[in-house]
Amino acid sequence: MHTSESSRAGGGKGVGLGLALVSALAFGGSGVAAKPLIEAGLDPLHVVWLRVAGAALVMLPLAVRHRALLRSRPALLAGFGLLGVAGVQAFYFASISRIPVGVALLVEYLAPALVLGWVRFVQRRPVTRAAALGVVLAVGGLACVVEVWSGLSFDALGLLLALGAACCQVGYFVLSDQGSDSGEAPDPLGVIAFGLLVGTAVLTAVARPWTMDFAVLTRAADMNGTPVAAGLLLGWIVLIATVLAYVTGVVSVRRLSPAIAGVVACLEAVVATVLAWVLLGEHLSAPQIVGGTVVLLGAFIAQSSTPAKGSVEPVAVGGTESRLSARENAA
Repeated sequence: MHTSESSRAGGGKGVGLGLALVSALAFGGSGVAAKPLIEAGLDPLHVVWLRVAGAALVMLPLAVRHRALLRSRPALLAGFGLLGVAGVQAFYFASISRIPVGVALLVEYLAPALVLGWVRFVQRRPVTRAAALGVVLAVGGLACVVEVWSGLSFDALGLLLALGAACCQVGYFVLSDQGSDSGEAPDPLGVIAFGLLVGTAVLTAVARPWTMDFAVLTRAADMNGTPVAAGLLLGWIVLIATVLAYVTGVVSVRRLSPAIAGVVACLEAVVATVLAWVLLGEHLSAPQIVGGTVVLLGAFIAQSSTPAKGSVEPVAVGGTESRLSARENAA
C-alpha cells in the first residue's frame, strides 16, 4: 500500500521535473528567436508585446471555455497576468536599460532564493538543508553563466527594477500553486489564458504597439549569417517560448512545488546561453561552462531532496504540508 503510494508520488514528481525542464527549455529559446527580430528593427518591448498578445490570441478559446474563472478567481487571474506575465518582462526590460544584462538576469533569478526566504521567514515554515543548498549552488552557478563580474556599474534604480522582476517571478510560482492542496485548483490552462489577456492589456499601455514597424515581420531576419523568416521566429516565440513554456511551467509547479520548480527554472539561463552559442555564434567561456554545471547540480540536489517521514515538506504555498499530514494520519 505504502509502496504503491510512494511509486505514484515518485512518478508524479518525475513527470513534474520533466515538465519543468521542458518549460525551462522553451523559455530559454525565446531570446535566441527574439534577438534577430530586434536586430532587424523591432523595439524589444514591441517583441514582448507580440509575444504575449500572440499567445493570448492562441489561448483565447480556452479563456472562453473557462470564463467561469472570471467570477470565481478574479484576483488570481489579475495577479497572474500582472505579475507572472506582464510584470516579469516589463521590469526586466526596464532594468536592462540601466544596468548590464548579466547583472539584471542574475538579480531576476534570485527568485528561487526569495521563494525559500518567504517560506522560512514570512510563513515560518522549515525548509530542508538540501533545498537551500540547491538554491545557493544554482544562484552561484548563474553568477558564472552570466559572468556578472564583467559588468559592475551598478545603478540603484536599475537594481531595484531587476529585483522587481525577481519578485514578480516569485508571484508566478506562488500563484501557479494556488489551490493544489484542496483539489479545487482552477484549471491551469484557463489561468494562463486569462493571465495572457491581462498581460496583453497591461503591455499594450506600456509598449504602444501602434508605433511598431510591422513591415519588419514581412522580411527575413539574420541569424548568425542565415536568413530566417521573421514570421517563423515570431511563431516560435509565441507557440513554443510562451504558450508551451507557460503551460508546462504551471503544471510542473502543481506536481512539484514553487520552491523546487523555481530552482529548475534557473536552467532557462543555461539553455539560453547554450542556444545562443549554437545558433547565434555567441561562444561560451570556461567559467560559463562551469557555472552551467553548477546550476544543474543545484537543481538536481533541490529536486531530489525528499523530506523524511514525519517532517515538513519544503514548499512555499498551497498547503502541501497539510497533504503530507493527511497521508500520515490516514496511515
